[in-house]
Amino acid sequence: MSLSHTAAEYMLSDALLPDPGSSRAKGLRLELPSDRLLKFVTVGLPLCLVSLAFAREFSAGSQISCFSPTNFTGKQSAYADTACWDSLIHHGFDAEGRAVTKSLWALKVFPYSLLVVAVLMYLPYLLWRYAAAPALHSDLLFIIDELDKSYNRSVRLVQHMRKVQLASAEPEQFWEEYERARRERYFEFPLLERYLTCKQHAHALTFIYILRNLLLLLFLAATCLYLVFLHLNIFFQDEFSCSIKTGLLQAEPHIPPLIPCKLVFFSIFQLISLSVGSVYVLLIPVVIYNALQLCQWDKGLLSVYEMLPAFDLLSRRMLTCPLNDLNVILLFLRANISELTSFSRLNAVSALREATANKEDIDTVIDFMTLLAGLEATKPKH
Repeated sequence: MSLSHTAAEYMLSDALLPDPGSSRAKGLRLELPSDRLLKFVTVGLPLCLVSLAFAREFSAGSQISCFSPTNFTGKQSAYADTACWDSLIHHGFDAEGRAVTKSLWALKVFPYSLLVVAVLMYLPYLLWRYAAAPALHSDLLFIIDELDKSYNRSVRLVQHMRKVQLASAEPEQFWEEYERARRERYFEFPLLERYLTCKQHAHALTFIYILRNLLLLLFLAATCLYLVFLHLNIFFQDEFSCSIKTGLLQAEPHIPPLIPCKLVFFSIFQLISLSVGSVYVLLIPVVIYNALQLCQWDKGLLSVYEMLPAFDLLSRRMLTCPLNDLNVILLFLRANISELTSFSRLNAVSALREATANKEDIDTVIDFMTLLAGLEATKPKH
């Protein structure tokens, strides 16, 4: 008997979770994987394409080439290119022959507008980082710690029950006391459950998360509309007629009224705008999906923790409308499942409970541990 007792003690001691120390606080993820992917794409894509455009501009020189008259010297041709690039005004005629002008300045500011787009795309993540992440970090740290501690309390309770049962002269009286304690809920650990219940009535994290996705959706749609506007009005005209007869050159007779010019990097700007617009259009459903995640509960995680004593958020039907902070916390608990050591063990216990013939003998992790410790021989059937 001493060998079996020693083996049971070792088994119960090994079931205890180790103390994670300070590594848990540093390893918590405060962004969902889909949100992190959105941040990298929406911010990184325009920055990457703009950097390539600027590198090409600095390495290749001028972005415009004008067809100057043959009597122009090299300096005069360079002056014409610079003047036309500074003005970027197309001089043409309408159907009735009247002179009209059209500004092409959007082409000059296009790379800088993509920098503005990248900054705007980063604003929702700044909002989440400074308005919601500190509170979410505290909530996750407390809940994960309490879930693991609740599991350890259950194992220690079984250790104590084993010692009491071995020292008891009447096993039947011990099990009667155990059943009475369960009925009177002596085994419950109410702090965590009440904390999660309070989070059901809070909506700060939910409001910030929805606002974050709405801002991101607004900026994506605005960027796509801006690119559509450029393609409909500007990005079909890579050649234009430029006038340099201004200022001191206005009275010069040998200068032609209009000079044809061509934008050298027009095709590159078109490719950049099409790439950004196509990717952003594909990301809009992802943003909508992230926001719609709050419309349903992640009951898989909480159902596993029903194995803890008196942890019955589901059985007491406390989960009502999913638009609250508890649902947000559950989403981030799922993203930090690697930090939740007790989840894998309770998940294994739940799977074994489903495979057990007498399922009525296993209600909580305490019941499962008592079975493993060899107390089922004297435990009465329910």
